[in-house]
Amino acid sequence: MFKRISIKPLLFRLLRRLPMPWIAILVGLLAGLAVWSILDHIQSFQVDKIFRQELQVQLDLRARESLIRFDRYLSGYSALTQLLANHRRLSDYLETAVITDEPRRYINSPPPWLPNLLMRTALELPSQILLTNLSGKVQEIFQTNSTPAPTEIAHQVAAYLLNQHDSRAIIERIANHFYLITSATIEHLNGHHLGYLVMLVPIDDLFLAASQHGLNVERAAVALVDVIDRRLIASVDATALPPGSQLEDWDATYVITTQSLDEYAGQNSHPLFATFVPHSAVEKMSRHVRIFERRQRFIAALVFVIVFTAVIYLVSARLNKVLKRMTRFSQRALGIAEPGFDRDGNQLLLLEDWIRHFTQLVLIAREEMNRKHQAAMRESEALKAAMMEASLDAIVTLDRDGQVIEFNRAAERLFSVTRQEALNASFAERFLPSVARAAFKRLLDRSRHLHRQPQERCELLALLPDNVERPVEISIALIGLDDERFYTLYIHDISSRKQAEQEIKSLARFASESPNPIMRVTAEGLIVYANNASRPLLLAWQAVDYDAHLPEEWREVVILALGAGQPLEREFEVAGQLYSLLFAPIRDLGYVNLYARDITAVRRAEQESRQHQAELVHVCRLSTLGEVATGMAHELNQPLSAIVNYANGCTRRLQGGSGQVEELVGAMNQITAQAQRASEIIRRLRALVGKQPPSRSLVDLNQLVREVRTFLEFDTNRLGIDIDLDLLVVNTIPVRVDLVQIEQVLLNLVSNALDALEERHEEQRQLCIRTGMRDGLAWVVVEDTGFGIAPERLGELFNPFVTTKDTGMGMGLAISQTIIDNHEGKIWAESELGRGAAFYVTLPLAIIKPATTELSDSDTCE
Repeated sequence: MFKRISIKPLLFRLLRRLPMPWIAILVGLLAGLAVWSILDHIQSFQVDKIFRQELQVQLDLRARESLIRFDRYLSGYSALTQLLANHRRLSDYLETAVITDEPRRYINSPPPWLPNLLMRTALELPSQILLTNLSGKVQEIFQTNSTPAPTEIAHQVAAYLLNQHDSRAIIERIANHFYLITSATIEHLNGHHLGYLVMLVPIDDLFLAASQHGLNVERAAVALVDVIDRRLIASVDATALPPGSQLEDWDATYVITTQSLDEYAGQNSHPLFATFVPHSAVEKMSRHVRIFERRQRFIAALVFVIVFTAVIYLVSARLNKVLKRMTRFSQRALGIAEPGFDRDGNQLLLLEDWIRHFTQLVLIAREEMNRKHQAAMRESEALKAAMMEASLDAIVTLDRDGQVIEFNRAAERLFSVTRQEALNASFAERFLPSVARAAFKRLLDRSRHLHRQPQERCELLALLPDNVERPVEISIALIGLDDERFYTLYIHDISSRKQAEQEIKSLARFASESPNPIMRVTAEGLIVYANNASRPLLLAWQAVDYDAHLPEEWREVVILALGAGQPLEREFEVAGQLYSLLFAPIRDLGYVNLYARDITAVRRAEQESRQHQAELVHVCRLSTLGEVATGMAHELNQPLSAIVNYANGCTRRLQGGSGQVEELVGAMNQITAQAQRASEIIRRLRALVGKQPPSRSLVDLNQLVREVRTFLEFDTNRLGIDIDLDLLVVNTIPVRVDLVQIEQVLLNLVSNALDALEERHEEQRQLCIRTGMRDGLAWVVVEDTGFGIAPERLGELFNPFVTTKDTGMGMGLAISQTIIDNHEGKIWAESELGRGAAFYVTLPLAIIKPATTELSDSDTCE
């Protein structure tokens, strides 16, 4: 019979004998491996999830890139068709072409109406180019190869394939073949439609490969799919993805992404654009990611286990030393006999023996210290009571809930409440008004942080009987006893000091050193204070004596200001100097402060600004006349040209034998001569109203901007807007311009911005003017935060008579563009709806010669 052996006592003895650092290493290894196994499972799941998401993003990105290349390729055909249709050779040909029943065909030989630019294009040549009349009947066909045009379109082009407004590409099924069909309207110079130009491009593998130039077919492939039978129409790699095969046949080999081509779909076709990514490439990428991820996790796990084990080892070793030091210290300091345990054993497990012995002695020492502490507390309480009774300031002690537990005699005198009435009352509710309770609570919260320095005194309002409020200063001292917390408040009455401070502040409001006149006047008009700068006003009012009063008319202004309680502003002229007088009432003290300001220079500048602005208006009117005359000349020249063409046509008919040649040829020639004479008159009219070269001078662009801001001070003050200037920090930005005209342009742009900001709320109104230099050009930008300009209106802003205002004439920006063009500069606008607009102006920098420059050599601009 074998004797049963218990494992638990053996394990306990082993751990008791084993040193603590070795146990720490064992625990660290086991804990590190356990934590790593949990984290490894979670991390593997997250890595797989991130990889799948990133893979889907990459697949979608490749599909979008392929579709964008395909769209750009089709847009090239649309642009080519529109370019050919707008060529003058084609309109001239159709004007004199003879209509036939059967279309005329050109095989491999370009027709006379086709420009040479078709052969120079980088696109694949279309198989057929059709020329139709307005009803879609085919007149002429050009074949770039031997393949004839499909019979369904060789004589008549369906109306839905003909675009009357713009050129659009359509993918259509014709005779079981897919074609890219683009068409464009052919217009005469006078705007009449003459017919349509239709281009047919067969969609095959070559077409698709050309549209995906630069695509690596080993990593991805694209194809067009018929949405009806789900078969491949064409692909970039016919050997790997043969046309005619089903789309579902490739699910096992490729990851397929399909995108609709509704904008190119015709009536008989709804193609899909499919992107194919081989599964092998995806698996290869996945395999590399997993191998790299496992390697990194292994390294991280190894580092984690090592660090975790090392930390536990160091902590346990340190703890073991501390326990041994505690043993030696207790023996020397308290005279405790050293327990008899092995010093080299497990200190944590053997600590129980030591704690039993140590606890008994600590309890004895605690009782002795408690008796000493109570005696010290009684002595401290007696001293504290004596200090509280002798203190001149109010001292109040609160418990942790803010209730009064002590109230000295000074506090009774301050609050007019006896000690018995104050005890157990909430200090904040009883002795502070509602407006001061939040500040008192913050002061209590700050005092709880014992590590902080003692708090400074805080000024609050104290609440006395009959709801009388008195200013006091309160400081708080925190007292901590065991688990209890108390607060001692030191309260000092500062009502007398506050009253003195109020009087000092009222007297300090007037600065005798101010260069502007400052006076204080009572409600009766008595001048109680006037600084030295007020002497010209006092002389004018004959009020230089000590007890002087204001004249009767100005006393009425003082009474009116005090009655309204609002500042009043008046103007007063003294010996040629104009002053602005501001009457600021102080109703609670019964007087008015009078502040004067010399505005003579301001008014003179405003008058000069108005004169300058009138000059700008005059220039604007002259420019408007030039633009109107130019517009009229352009409009009249069109019908005159039509008369000439009509007369020439009549002449050709008469010369062809239809009519009385001798009687009508002379008349037609006379009509032609008169029309040409009218055209010459219009040319002279344009020269008459055209502007002469402006008078240029060297000016600073920054200074122009500053002057424009001063011109519009009235409007900006009315709207509550402050124009921000972000000017280039240099001495000058030299430009050689017509000063009045460029100021007219800037005024027009800033005025438009102010009109746009008037529709915004006042807090949303912002206007900024920036200047700078770059690449030999000076530039200025006017930016506002209005509602912006619609994109379709940006291209028409600078045309005459185009405006976004209800009452505008639409000539301001057109005139501005004319002025900037005459200065060899540029002007344009950028805007975003709801975010505002920005108008840009660039001007050439002036070339400064040292001999004639108005600037110093150090200010020369490169």
